[in-house]
Amino acid sequence: MNIKQAKEQIQNAMKAYFTKDTFGNYLIPIERQRPIFLMGPPGIGKTAVMEQVAAELGVGLVSYSMTHHTRQSALGLPFIEKKVYGGVEYSVSEYTMSEIIASVYDMMERTGLKEGILFLDEINCVSETLAPAMLQFLQYKIFGRHRVPNGWIVVTAGNPPEYNNSVREFDIVTWDRLKRIDVEPDYDVWKEYAYKKGIHPAILTYLDIKKSDFYKIETTVDGKSFVTARGWSDLSDMMKLYEQHGITIDEKLVAQYLQNKKIAKEFAIYYDLFNKYKSDYQVDKILAGKAPAEIKDRAKAAKFDERLALLGLLLDAITGELKKVSLSEQALTELMNSLKNVRMELARPKAEPIATVQKQIGNLEKKIQTGKLASTLSADNEYACRSAMAALEDMVARLKEKAPTDGTEAFKLLKADFDSRTKTLKKQADAAGKQLSNVFLFCEEVFDEGQEMLILVTELTISYYGAHFISRYGCKEYFNHNKELLFYERQKEIIRELENMELEE
Repeated sequence: MNIKQAKEQIQNAMKAYFTKDTFGNYLIPIERQRPIFLMGPPGIGKTAVMEQVAAELGVGLVSYSMTHHTRQSALGLPFIEKKVYGGVEYSVSEYTMSEIIASVYDMMERTGLKEGILFLDEINCVSETLAPAMLQFLQYKIFGRHRVPNGWIVVTAGNPPEYNNSVREFDIVTWDRLKRIDVEPDYDVWKEYAYKKGIHPAILTYLDIKKSDFYKIETTVDGKSFVTARGWSDLSDMMKLYEQHGITIDEKLVAQYLQNKKIAKEFAIYYDLFNKYKSDYQVDKILAGKAPAEIKDRAKAAKFDERLALLGLLLDAITGELKKVSLSEQALTELMNSLKNVRMELARPKAEPIATVQKQIGNLEKKIQTGKLASTLSADNEYACRSAMAALEDMVARLKEKAPTDGTEAFKLLKADFDSRTKTLKKQADAAGKQLSNVFLFCEEVFDEGQEMLILVTELTISYYGAHFISRYGCKEYFNHNKELLFYERQKEIIRELENMELEE
């Protein structure tokens, strides 16, 4: 199965494992909760998907690579304990708590989360001294004398032996204690992740043309030659920084991430061509609805690969605008929740407005720190929290300037500020909506009803920020080209939070 299907399987298993009876006991006892084992080639996103699962379910995540552990670090160190049996004193070996188990308890203490995921990567590459203890762990969740706390699910991962010389073959006894999920690379699934992460458009358009270059591992006379999803993702991050600093991106850089000479060379050549398209096509004017005639004529006459590159440029630009709206919306939601708490606090006698708002700033900072410790905080969530904190800081400054006489007057000031920010968001959304319409109008004129329109609609549908924006604010041109998918019918009942973003005085 692909990584998206594997993610769903993990989430379903966790929901089942977390199910309790009326007395608060887990319906499947911890010793019968089979650890999940993700088996798949390197660099396809096994570790990344665990971070997504933890964030979406709101549980903790503790990760370890088992290749770094010896028997002592995993099981704990032995010490001598004195015990009396039948009136005779004996020296008995005991073990300190395992570093791995201790880290789970540390996470619980620092975050307050009582449920989570213990993720053990490269579990089939454990050292020879540790291997015998793994069977006991996989069955009973015990390292030494200490067990994984109730409420913590064990998920493991490993590579097939053809990819890693250190792999140990599991016997049937071990496999019979695991919930095995085999994962294969899938470009179309990875692309959904790539849109949300903001993978460089040159990479996406290149892989749209050459999907077979997405993931490839070969054995040559010179050794292993490979390209992985992780390589493309890391290359994208570096390309963006190189572009930001005006540093040339060439085959030397690409080959550091794509360790297949042929693919690295072909992508480096394509990147130069992509930059030429970026320079020639005036994307900002297309988004503004002011594309000159010569640009339209060139697009009409272009070959398919050039048209695909143009679509990539347009999608990258418009998705960036739609993402800004989504982030602003999330930030406003965080701010609204904080101001609701402020309103309740100010209703109490002798409440101090400035101190009350500052308390909410502290709560958001704590939320960020706890989320980072527990690996449950996404980049978007952190942005929303920090933006809300900045807005609250502005409100503190306004309260100091206006010096309201009581809590009611103070909240009127805060509400006025919030209402102003809501209006700004609506203007931002309207502007992004017009740009999205202009993209469709340009493509309608240039490509008519060709496959390029189908690509545009499909890419916006799988794009997290594209689908999010259209479901909330609509897009007439999108619906006209997507009637057969009935997207509007499926989405029209979604509650529009923005319309409900009102604070009672």
